[in-house]
Amino acid sequence: MAEGKKSWHGIPRDEVPWFPAVDRETCIGCQLCYVTCGRGVFEMNEGVAVAVAPMECAVGCTTCGNICPTSAISFPPLDAVWRLERERQIFRTVKKEAVQRHEREDMQKARQAAQQFVQQVSTRAAVEIAGEFGDKQFLLKLEQLIENRPFDIVKLVLEVPTVKGARQKAPSWMRFEVTSEQQEDVNPMLADIRALVHEVGLILVSEQRL
Repeated sequence: MAEGKKSWHGIPRDEVPWFPAVDRETCIGCQLCYVTCGRGVFEMNEGVAVAVAPMECAVGCTTCGNICPTSAISFPPLDAVWRLERERQIFRTVKKEAVQRHEREDMQKARQAAQQFVQQVSTRAAVEIAGEFGDKQFLLKLEQLIENRPFDIVKLVLEVPTVKGARQKAPSWMRFEVTSEQQEDVNPMLADIRALVHEVGLILVSEQRL
């Protein structure tokens, strides 16, 4: 078989007797076949459909003939295709092709699953907390929370109305980022921070994956 020559399950495509024929007298030029065929089999010539690439037709497909309003498109009998299937014993080839297709689909599914997992994994997150920080030792407990774990707290900002106000338990605001030092998911760490915030009686204002 010549390099690049199209085949159908190992049989040269031009040896497979399957192609559309257009009756020019019956064709009304509606262009349904031209628009519907996804393989570029048809072109319009002087208002009439012409099968310019008949060997591009998918073997066994009769969609264009089925939708033609004047039945202007016909195909050879399927008996010839069935006979060719038996004579050329194509089903060994079909089984190999099926195995290869299953492998490609499995690889694609695995790739998509991996991509979805990566998209769901967050290695950084921003947290905002409000409340009375005065005597809660929140920062000390936060430091203990990340000790011996592959996470760190960065870009921490604490805003208080005044130093005296903070001592008098005036509401303050804190923002920081949780980051993974080893590209691990920060969600477990965020869950622990939420629990800590609840434990010391602060308010979790927001939590955003970055």
